[in-house]
Amino acid sequence: MDSMASKPREATGSDLSEQIKAATKDVHVRAENTQLMLNYQKGLITQTQYKLLLCSLYEIYRALEDELDRNAAHPAVQPVYFPQELARLEALERDLEHFFGPHWRTRITVPAATHRYTQRLREIGKSSPGLLVAHAYTRYLGDLSGGQVLGKITQKSLGLSGNSGVSFFLFPGVTSPNRFKQLYRSRMNSIELTEQQRRDVLDEATTAFELNIEVFDDLQKLLSITEEASSEKGNDATSKTLSKTFSSSPALQLALAVGITMATVAMGVYAF
Repeated sequence: MDSMASKPREATGSDLSEQIKAATKDVHVRAENTQLMLNYQKGLITQTQYKLLLCSLYEIYRALEDELDRNAAHPAVQPVYFPQELARLEALERDLEHFFGPHWRTRITVPAATHRYTQRLREIGKSSPGLLVAHAYTRYLGDLSGGQVLGKITQKSLGLSGNSGVSFFLFPGVTSPNRFKQLYRSRMNSIELTEQQRRDVLDEATTAFELNIEVFDDLQKLLSITEEASSEKGNDATSKTLSKTFSSSPALQLALAVGITMATVAMGVYAF
């Protein structure tokens, strides 16, 4: 992938952005039809869940933006490198400080699945920077497309006033999301790829979704076990059991955060 622009672009029948959309269509449908995704759209999200989501997003974007910054001059990255318009790290830091206070960095909790995802980002940043295009496209344009909706849902669900706690969903550097997405697609479609390199990018985009779905499947199993055990003791016992489980089980808390992170990714992809 390092020589991505060194060979002439081969005819493929459609632009890279359209090919990514087509290649991830089935996996996207699977992601958006998860129960957690549907619940989020209904406004069924707690502050605890949202705070854990922010922790996961912070680690993901820290890895992604570190690698994009480090590879900004790479021929595949440079055309889609828009740090002023798209960078999310500072916004996430403001949100984390809002909920956790000035010492929020000491309270960040990172789930194993998020750690695996960040490892993947750092791995390809070093060995195959061209694959970062797939992650940047699915993350940034997904959040830009679905962010406005999710931001309003989050504000209403958590009773937040103004933009406090929801900076992640705001893109002050983008005056027109639709026009910017057109520009982004055009720049991405201009990247010169061999047939194999194109396949690699498409596979990487699909992998990003698959990893999130695997995390969600694990979360569903954990939640099902908890609910089955609690239902035998009545509604009051259910609430106590769930409360105890979330407070005593970091794995369950973290899986929940990643599940919601997956929902955030799924929200906007078809709006590309």
